[in-house]
Amino acid sequence: MDPQTQHRQTATRRAVLGLAAGLPLIGGLAACGSSGPGASSSSGGGGGSGTGASFWSLSGQPQEDIRKQSVEQYNAANPNEKVTLTLFQNDAYKQKVKTALGAGQAPTILWGWGGGGLKSWVDAGQVDDLTDFFSQNAALKDRIFPSSFGAATVDGKVYALPCETVTPIVLYWNKKVFDKVGAQPPQSWGDILDLVPKFNAAGIAPFSLGGQSRWTNMMWLEFLFDRIGGPEVFQAVFDGEKDAWSNPAAIQALTEMQKLIKANGFVKGFASITADSNADQALLYTGKAAMMVHGAWTYGGMKNDGGDFVSSGGLGYMNFPGVDGGKGDPSDSVGNPAQYLSISSKASADEKKAAMDFLAKSQFTDEMLKAWIGSGNIPVVQGSDSLIGGDDADWLKFQYDIASNAKTFAQSWDQALPPTQAEVLLDNIAKLFQLSISPEQFASNLNAVIGT
Repeated sequence: MDPQTQHRQTATRRAVLGLAAGLPLIGGLAACGSSGPGASSSSGGGGGSGTGASFWSLSGQPQEDIRKQSVEQYNAANPNEKVTLTLFQNDAYKQKVKTALGAGQAPTILWGWGGGGLKSWVDAGQVDDLTDFFSQNAALKDRIFPSSFGAATVDGKVYALPCETVTPIVLYWNKKVFDKVGAQPPQSWGDILDLVPKFNAAGIAPFSLGGQSRWTNMMWLEFLFDRIGGPEVFQAVFDGEKDAWSNPAAIQALTEMQKLIKANGFVKGFASITADSNADQALLYTGKAAMMVHGAWTYGGMKNDGGDFVSSGGLGYMNFPGVDGGKGDPSDSVGNPAQYLSISSKASADEKKAAMDFLAKSQFTDEMLKAWIGSGNIPVVQGSDSLIGGDDADWLKFQYDIASNAKTFAQSWDQALPPTQAEVLLDNIAKLFQLSISPEQFASNLNAVIGT
């Protein structure tokens, strides 16, 4: 994973930690932890008279306790195939896994983000093809959101179990600000462009953006590429097709992006605002900006820090609208489609059997689904919306509807691509937003690193 992915997860973690004191229901998708490395209290492998499997994952609440719960419940029901869980902080985990894989000492079960990281494991022959596993466990596969399998698939084969939670990127708006200027939420890209001069005339920034963090800018391009050209445009990049960034739909998306920037669509000085300070969220809930495109994890931060902004009904949210004439499906989404579990190809036959049993039996029990819902997250499971309740039910059901209805749920680009490409991507996105390079220059620079 590239360093900027950690930046996004830090912002997510901060929202979770902020909520722990007063609003425990709503948590962000925290992929980085606050403690570790260290073994959990789960029983060791090799319990009973059989053999077990080792499992490495991430620390950090509330996810850490839920991961422990999955192992403890599985071990209680399968004493002859116990799983040993070891938890690490985010950065320590990435380095530990890299070292262990290189030394042939990887755990049996590897937690991951899918996408480019998974592809690097596959290319190195480090993880098993699970396509047959899913054929033999068709009922399990049918329970999981179909859109989550994209980031688990390499060259048409599935190498990981999508699990845990889904977190889409959404378009937020401040209802009070919209009422103040007599505007309606945008239903198309054309509406977005039409709203810009209306809000600027009222002295309100059309969009908040923490542009210094770079990945926040990326979310805009992810949607525009999809809405204009469909998911196949970025898929060609992921597949390593020559000059894929020069697709006419990509150039159009990049051009439309700069059109919004040139029209003063973003808050003044956006390039110096950081997302991990939550300053971009503050601009929205204080009414200094009318809209914001950001991860679902920011809901918790705005509820915690924004006074009565959320509780009074001042926050609106929607999926990113379509582009007139575009090929993309407006029901598609981008963000974090799931987390992923893979099985080491170097494990013994007995270890692999225990690992496959764990994958098949541990992740989607009623207890696990309730735990994820209770943490304020949406499991990647069909029908889990029946467990939603409480003050934030509308918000959680909104997330569920996006994830369950999306034909394509694209993984964030800096997670989908290998680290070298991701860093060049983020660097050029910053330049694109600063208007220092053209769409064609952006495409040329990215085409140069395809396949690296």
